[in-house]
Amino acid sequence: MLKAAFPGSFDPPTLGHTNIVRRAASIFDELLVVVAENRRKKYLFSAEERVAMIRELVKDCGNVLVEICDTLIVDFLRRRDIRLLVRGVRGLDDFSYEFELSMMNKALDPRIETIFMTTDPEYFVLRSSSIKELASFHGDTTGMVPPLVAEALKAKYR
Repeated sequence: MLKAAFPGSFDPPTLGHTNIVRRAASIFDELLVVVAENRRKKYLFSAEERVAMIRELVKDCGNVLVEICDTLIVDFLRRRDIRLLVRGVRGLDDFSYEFELSMMNKALDPRIETIFMTTDPEYFVLRSSSIKELASFHGDTTGMVPPLVAEALKAKYR
């Protein structure tokens, strides 16, 4: 069985995230979406809220699981016997950052491999931080996040 993990903060989950999840799920036998929980980072949505949203968004994908991780990703993957990380990239800035992370992960566990998936062009400019800022000003996030997430953003910023 070919298993992979797609880690991220997903705060909030965007259409770009769901695009990568669905495409990766069509390649691998099992895809584990790993929701990061960094105690030092301030999130708009709790880890449980992010997990619930992602589970709802991919409920039709029978081979996608969603879990929270509050440890190093390499330790998390080792415990689940997963050696393959999927990372989405939009452009050179993303690639540079993700490449450095992949080198760090490789140094921590040489068995970990990283595959970079480019985003589909229509999701090229989607950044969670920009979407949160737009939502905080009650801007229209249609076309950036799934309707479920748009409603959750509206509720957070009421």
